[in-house]
Amino acid sequence: MDRFQSQSNMAVPQLNLDDYNIYSHLSDEELLQIAVERSLSDMHHPPGSDQTTSSSSSAPPTLAAPTQTNLNPRQRHPEAHRHRYHIPPSPSPPPEPPDVPNCANPPEALSRFLYRAFRREFSPLQCLIMNGDAEALVGLVRQRSNSLMTPNDEGWIALHEAAYYGQLQCVRILLRAYPDSVNRRSLTNQTALLLAAGRGHVSCVDFLLQHGADPNIANKDRDTPLFTACEHPSEAIVELLLRSGAQVNLSCSQGATALHEACRNGHVKLCRMLLETGASLHTRNIYGIQPFFTAAQQGHVNVIHLLAKKGADINGQAADGASPLYEACKNGHVSAVEALLSLKADANRSMKSGLLPLHVAVQNNHTRIVSMLITVTSRVRVRRSGISPLHIAAERNRDDILELLIESGFDINAELSEEHSRMYEDRRSTALYFSVYNGNLEAAEMLLEARADPNLDLFNPLLIAVRLGWLDMAKLLLRYGANANAQISTQPSSFPSAILLNMECLPMLKLLLDNGCDARPCFDCSYGQNPHPAVTPSRRPIEEMQVSRDAPPLRSIQFCEVVSSSSFCRVTDPIISMLLDYVSHVHLCSRLRELLDSCSNWTSIKLKALPPHPLMQLCRLKIRCLVGVRRLKLLHTLPLPVRLVRFLQYDVHCSLT
Repeated sequence: MDRFQSQSNMAVPQLNLDDYNIYSHLSDEELLQIAVERSLSDMHHPPGSDQTTSSSSSAPPTLAAPTQTNLNPRQRHPEAHRHRYHIPPSPSPPPEPPDVPNCANPPEALSRFLYRAFRREFSPLQCLIMNGDAEALVGLVRQRSNSLMTPNDEGWIALHEAAYYGQLQCVRILLRAYPDSVNRRSLTNQTALLLAAGRGHVSCVDFLLQHGADPNIANKDRDTPLFTACEHPSEAIVELLLRSGAQVNLSCSQGATALHEACRNGHVKLCRMLLETGASLHTRNIYGIQPFFTAAQQGHVNVIHLLAKKGADINGQAADGASPLYEACKNGHVSAVEALLSLKADANRSMKSGLLPLHVAVQNNHTRIVSMLITVTSRVRVRRSGISPLHIAAERNRDDILELLIESGFDINAELSEEHSRMYEDRRSTALYFSVYNGNLEAAEMLLEARADPNLDLFNPLLIAVRLGWLDMAKLLLRYGANANAQISTQPSSFPSAILLNMECLPMLKLLLDNGCDARPCFDCSYGQNPHPAVTPSRRPIEEMQVSRDAPPLRSIQFCEVVSSSSFCRVTDPIISMLLDYVSHVHLCSRLRELLDSCSNWTSIKLKALPPHPLMQLCRLKIRCLVGVRRLKLLHTLPLPVRLVRFLQYDVHCSLT
């Protein structure tokens, strides 16, 4: 006889049912009422997982024990989801029980209300069993009360209640009276053994097994008592079940075995017990996950080493292609990643989507793991994936990781594959675009200093900065060679798109013109001095930074059409005046003339537009044209007068009238 059996015999005295003839003349209803009244007059403590004395010899435990009692009988045992991306929550403590009237708590108005609520929530029989009132239960057995074997709405009989609440005396009494009920199932196929195992009631499990409980009966989710004992880890119960013939490789409805659950909980001793009994290391659940994968997913290093030593597949991938290393990286388990890499886990096994462990570590901001993966990740595999870790770092504003990747030599100008680029309406392709789009000046400067090309994307990043009025970002991009004359392919215009996007911001307009934005096309009107057609309102330019294959080709917009709209009426004259500073001989079309007629500054602007232009302006424009915008930035390094340099860079005003 093992230690559990001896403990059970020591804890529970043998009860003689014939000693309770005092109840023989009472009806079932009277017996239940007596039991409830006696139970409610006692202190309410939670039934212990292994109650060893009857209620007549010690005060019954309180109902508020968080790990023993759930006060809602319809939510006794919520089934945990076992998706690999879901960590089942720990059992939450049940609500505090209402005050029950007794000698120390007279039934005043509030307590009477709570008392009625308490009686509505629990049946009399349930109250009796919860409080372990063996004496009253024996009386019901003696009277052969139908309530003991009548199932409730969930299909539970008294034995299920006793096993769930860990009332060993009640279990003994009920099994002696109804031995055939030991494997009775509820509506969801729960047996008393499964309920006791799930609640960690060792002595009840031991007693039930000794009296014929089948350890392999599963509930409707195919959870066996062994699976449940590993789901809510209990070494003693697992040992009892295995010794009693529990089949170790039975799987639940989601394909997980007891070993999966032991690995999820990181219980090394349970894993060892299961493996010694023949648990399979290679069983996959419905997501293609093996136990080793689960251990890595949860970051349990000791379990990882144990299973690897027993021959687990270190690189076994799930149905979506995720590897154990990928999951450990995703969840930030540094020690687990170190352990897996020491076991030679393959850092270049990709998801079906092509993402590598390095990608997901960057995505979730696990800097230490990124530093470990950089040296073992193939740059060829990164290129094949269609997305660089730099893209992810830039998109998520992971500046520290971005710097680490740049220093490690990742291709700064790597472009998204067509498949990844199509995921964005603007068809972005470079890491620089992500940083500019996010307004991350520090990251953009970091990339540009590392020689990122600012002119690779379909929509030039400069256009984003201009449209949003980010002067510092625009200055940065222009300093590193962004094309000030870039066009929006989805919204063609006869003049540079940068002017179209934000000409009302005069500081931005001057910045663009100083850095080579060509102002002359603004005055090249196809209608000239002839009447202009009515302007059709178009969408705002920022909405045009999208690629739509269904959109029809748009007519090219002219400067005079844009500047004559109502939104520019207050700034038309300074805009035209500034543009004239950067052109030589031009002619104003009839629409611009009509527009300027209404402006108070028309006289000075008219003089600026009429030939001949001052020689100084023509010389400045010619020199700038010959030198080129890029070399103009180097003029300060030449032995030239400072005033001349400032003049060429438009830092010195030159009267043109």
